[in-house]
Amino acid sequence: MKTPKELVAEMTLEEKCSLLSGSDFWHTQAIDRLGIPAVMLSDGPHGLRKQNDKADHLGVNESIKAVCFPAACASTASFDRTLVRRIGETIGDECQHEQVAVNLGPAINIKRSPLCGRNFEYMSEDPFLAGELASSLIQGTQSKHIGVSVKHFAANNQEHRRMSSDSVIDERTLREIYLPAFEAAAKKGKAWTFMCSYNKLNGEYASQHEELLTDILRKEWGFDGYVMSDWGAVSDRVRGVHAGLDLEMPGSGGVNDNLVLEAVKRGDLDEKDVDTCVERILTITKRYLDNAKPDTPWDLEKDHALAGALAADCMVLLKNENSILPFRPEEKVLVIGEFAVRPRFQGGGSSHINCSSVTSLMDALKDVPGVSYCQGYAIKDDQPSAALTEEALEAAKHADKVLIVAGLPDSFESEGYDREHMHMPYAQEQLISQVAKVNPNTVVLLYNGSPVEMPWVNEVKGIVEGYLAGQNVGYANRAVLYGEVNPSGRLPETFPVHLEDTPCYLSYGGEGNTAVYSEGVFVGYRYYTTKKQPVLFPFGHGLSYTRFSYSDLTLSAEAMKDTDTLQVSVKVTNTGDRAGKEVVQLYVAPQKSSVFRPVRELKGFDKVELAPGEEKTVTFTLDKRSFAYWNITLHDWHVDTGVFDIQICADAETVLLSAPVNVESTVRVPVKYDINSIMLDIMQDPKAYAVIRSTMDHATSALGTDGEQGEAASEAITEDMGLAMMKYMPLRGMVSFSGGQMTFDILKQLIDQMNQA
Repeated sequence: MKTPKELVAEMTLEEKCSLLSGSDFWHTQAIDRLGIPAVMLSDGPHGLRKQNDKADHLGVNESIKAVCFPAACASTASFDRTLVRRIGETIGDECQHEQVAVNLGPAINIKRSPLCGRNFEYMSEDPFLAGELASSLIQGTQSKHIGVSVKHFAANNQEHRRMSSDSVIDERTLREIYLPAFEAAAKKGKAWTFMCSYNKLNGEYASQHEELLTDILRKEWGFDGYVMSDWGAVSDRVRGVHAGLDLEMPGSGGVNDNLVLEAVKRGDLDEKDVDTCVERILTITKRYLDNAKPDTPWDLEKDHALAGALAADCMVLLKNENSILPFRPEEKVLVIGEFAVRPRFQGGGSSHINCSSVTSLMDALKDVPGVSYCQGYAIKDDQPSAALTEEALEAAKHADKVLIVAGLPDSFESEGYDREHMHMPYAQEQLISQVAKVNPNTVVLLYNGSPVEMPWVNEVKGIVEGYLAGQNVGYANRAVLYGEVNPSGRLPETFPVHLEDTPCYLSYGGEGNTAVYSEGVFVGYRYYTTKKQPVLFPFGHGLSYTRFSYSDLTLSAEAMKDTDTLQVSVKVTNTGDRAGKEVVQLYVAPQKSSVFRPVRELKGFDKVELAPGEEKTVTFTLDKRSFAYWNITLHDWHVDTGVFDIQICADAETVLLSAPVNVESTVRVPVKYDINSIMLDIMQDPKAYAVIRSTMDHATSALGTDGEQGEAASEAITEDMGLAMMKYMPLRGMVSFSGGQMTFDILKQLIDQMNQA
């Protein structure tokens, strides 16, 4: 195959336009005359959903047998870059075997609300965590010379009206919350392709959003791959080509190709735009073809075992009162719940894998003595069954401990629609409370893709968040429940007490086609910690069967410029009696800020494995972005000069160690002063304040003594009160209070000096 540039030069305009859309549901267009083959794209992101015929986008029709790894809700809970990369590498090998050029994923939209129906497929409410783990998955897959398609770019945070909704987001919120994970995927992950989302962003469809697809993604972030549409996301194909949407999927049967062709002929679209799109597509196609290895082996059983081993490190131990877990083999354990035999381990829609094998919890426990089972509830029913409940309660009375496997049915959360509430089925909620009354040694294991309310949280002694753990879910559950693996997962999202507690509760979903992100940067834990809002379980929370202690938090400097980097180290020791993994979380907390900022933000994490008594030093490197916010005047990242606390935390709420560092900004935010500028803003600008200080002191004195009030006025307005009042006075007030000593001409000269300072 010739170079992309050479091929473009040899193509007719008609051939070039034909390459701008798929030949069918899953393949790019071939041009036999020039030796350009079609290549296949296929759904991911936690496995391979390859359909050979009867193609569809929502997972209705069957695909080939493949391995379902933990969904993003679970794999992100690992807080483990190596684990997530391993998933990517394995999927890459599977794609090579099946001759799939691009695996569609990861999906990294921010979890703005627990109600988003597709949250199970997304990574986190935190952009730093999502960006780091997305980059690991991308690097893993692409190390096998298989492309990824990072989706859904951008601000696709609800399924409700997802193909018509307009996400209205202010500049700072967009940059701090909804774009950084994509930025990491482009810069650090070096993703081969991106997928645009269905929705509009601030009035323009993502499929034709030039600022998004060209100015930010390519010019600012340096992305050099191609952008494809989500399936059916194209609104105006001609505008999309100009904006930077290279490939439309699926093909329109030539309809949109002809519109592009005619636009070029009319002079409404520059042919160079078409050439650029075609060259990008061919560059990625060639990258795959030059490294295609269809003889790559694929061992389904080996990958099934790997899926279970990885999933075990994703389990989150939420509660473990009186060390009720791990179970011991000699204990009589009653397992209740239909999910224990028919597990829910993946979400519905385009990511749904046709699994090669499924291991349920009861499959995994078949050789454990003392384990018994009863159904307790029917997955499809919301209302309790009297017969099933009675059977479960009677059996629970005779067990040492009870495990209830509960969660959300497929119908409760899926691609295509949002959840209506945060409850589990009523039958399951009631069963948990009733069983806990007859047997207080009750543990709940949850299968769900996003947070649920837990009205029973104080009635049970143990809770394990299993998320959607992939097809070998039973092995992973057993390994953690019986202590074969020490639980080390952490929540990648906050579990609120009630839906009404969520920061976007009043505006989520929007009005008609307009969804205003009115909570701004206060998403997830950024809101709860700042507001001191009680939560069920905070972001980053997760317990262990062993204990860890932290010591010797050390910073490489007490003061630094924003152009410097800061090395942070901390010692972690396993003080318990069994080996385990610990997630070390680093947050940065500004002591003061010129803008509204969260109390703290995650800026570093690492997972370390320690034997009993073992100690390791964990090191982080912080740079300007670790301290910065997005400044809407500079349209860039900016650090306020001031003190920041470097915090090692157990979770977003619990600070274990803290040390301050003074950061000096090297960039002055330009300010244009005029006669209406107030003293408060000037006093916070040292250079401007130096220009006007003596004049301002005189005005402050005059404010308390001038006029006929005399001594009475002086007593009524003290010096401190005068200063307080002075802060909010505009510069023009200096003329009024100067007793004739200040004129507007003099004031103008002072303002000019301030603006030049």
